[in-house]
Amino acid sequence: MRNSPGARAGERPAVIPAEGASLQGSLAWPAHPAGLVLFAHGSGSSRLSPRNQYVAQRLRQAGLATLLVDLLTEAEAQDRTNVFDLPLLARRLLCGAEWADGQPEVGGLPTGLFGASTGGGAALIAAALASASIAAVVSRGGRPDLAGRYLPLVQAPTLLIVGGDDSAVIRLNRQAFARLTCTRELAVIPGAGHLFEEPGTLESAADWAAGWFARYLVGKPAQPDSGVGRADSTASGSRSASLVMPRR
Repeated sequence: MRNSPGARAGERPAVIPAEGASLQGSLAWPAHPAGLVLFAHGSGSSRLSPRNQYVAQRLRQAGLATLLVDLLTEAEAQDRTNVFDLPLLARRLLCGAEWADGQPEVGGLPTGLFGASTGGGAALIAAALASASIAAVVSRGGRPDLAGRYLPLVQAPTLLIVGGDDSAVIRLNRQAFARLTCTRELAVIPGAGHLFEEPGTLESAADWAAGWFARYLVGKPAQPDSGVGRADSTASGSRSASLVMPRR
């Protein structure tokens, strides 16, 4: 029997069992959340990443619960082979989704994935492995190309967000975009580098993510597309982004 999400906002630590390991995470939710987004951070980062924390806060303001989790234990993270084992990270991400589905605050909510850097590739592999349970995917400054053979298997609507000044990653995202067969878009944030540290760029990326999850995770109506170069309709005074190669 499905749980009913709580009426009060809250936050608590999470300990998630996964393949014999105990993963540390943080679960937070607004009052009456409409969906849940799990975060997969990149190599060298953690659930405490200030950038992902910021995006998670923005998503909660948009009515979504968030689960930020370290997909490796501290001991496992010392082995660089594990850090770049994206199928392993994807399985761990799905363990987080399964754990969340049993929690009274967020159980039964439609689930999306947000990945940054190598976490973008892990999120797409997870979406391919569990196509029936993942409703939407967003990658910020990600490496979706690392999902390799899993890319054509992804069914969840996918948004790839890249910085306009991150030329190498733009190229890799375009290559991955061409292999995706799901509903997908590639958004380029002008003036943003790989880490989105430039003024206004992370805010713009967060607004794109919130808009995508509102449309495909929650099912809220979105403004009609006006073609290539559409400004970000979800941003409030933030820098607009170019929309490249929207396809269904």
